[in-house]
Amino acid sequence: MQARRLPARHGFLWVIASLRLFRANPPLLTAMTMAYLFVIIAINLLPLIGPFLVPLALPTLIVVLANGCRAIERGGAMAASALGHGIQQHRVQLVRLGGLHLLGSILILAAGTIVEGGQVSLIDAPASADDERLAAMGRLMIVALPVITAFWFAPLLAAWDDVPPLKSVFFSFVASWRNWRAFAIYGLTIAVFAVAMPGLLLIAAGAISPTLLNVLSVALKMVLIFVMAPILMTSVYVSYQDVFHGTTETVASE
Repeated sequence: MQARRLPARHGFLWVIASLRLFRANPPLLTAMTMAYLFVIIAINLLPLIGPFLVPLALPTLIVVLANGCRAIERGGAMAASALGHGIQQHRVQLVRLGGLHLLGSILILAAGTIVEGGQVSLIDAPASADDERLAAMGRLMIVALPVITAFWFAPLLAAWDDVPPLKSVFFSFVASWRNWRAFAIYGLTIAVFAVAMPGLLLIAAGAISPTLLNVLSVALKMVLIFVMAPILMTSVYVSYQDVFHGTTETVASE
């Protein structure tokens, strides 16, 4: 597979193209994203084995979502065959890729434990330790970054391009780091729209009225869940198409 080296501005184009794709069918993309999250949560709640099954299932779930995005982009019917494209033929590769993902998750946990001195819990930290908790999350993201990049494109490479699991992980890693500038702009754009702007709006609302703050807080949470989350999921498909097939600029400018 040949991964294109893209200009930094394509990271912003990924978000714009994902938004346009979301606008093409908001109910369906939102429903698919919610189903994706529900399945992950349900699997994770299984006693003992749940956390180990989630990484195994993620590649297949990502392919299902990407199939939905492709069907919407092409204007085709959302049939079961469309959602399952590439999964049946490559089910063994996807399971093996899930195994590699599980191994990567274990390595992240081990590395995070070492970095944090034996503690990686971000949930049970005391409320007075918000700065420490944010710092710990930042360190964990840095530790996880190589694994995230290695699996960003891997499921679609395995299911759509018939790339073996190890090669798909390698190609994904190389493609991601070749386009680190685009990914940096992508992350910055997401941070502005999902974190900075809502934060500023909440600060302004709090200065005006506590009631307005509560109402706006609920509204922003709904937007993040039902709009921003589908856009983020769609961006995996959009970035793959752009890096390996060169289609994002066309989608974003339509």
